[in-house]
Amino acid sequence: MRNMRCPQCEVHRFFVKNEAKDTVLVTVSENLDIVPVHDGSSLEGFDLTMLYCLGCSWSGSPKSLHKHFR
Repeated sequence: MRNMRCPQCEVHRFFVKNEAKDTVLVTVSENLDIVPVHDGSSLEGFDLTMLYCLGCSWSGSPKSLHKHFR
């Protein structure tokens, strides 16, 4: 699976938050599917419309990500 990358720093790992500010580590496929990094993690109740980059201060929509593959 190829992963989308941050438009600012090219990192391919992000996190999502829920209302309680809990986070789950995710990647985003080239089909814009949001996938938890750790097996057994659930995305139920998490806001999948806003991603937060692990490498920089960028946050935004999955549609804003780059298809730059190394």
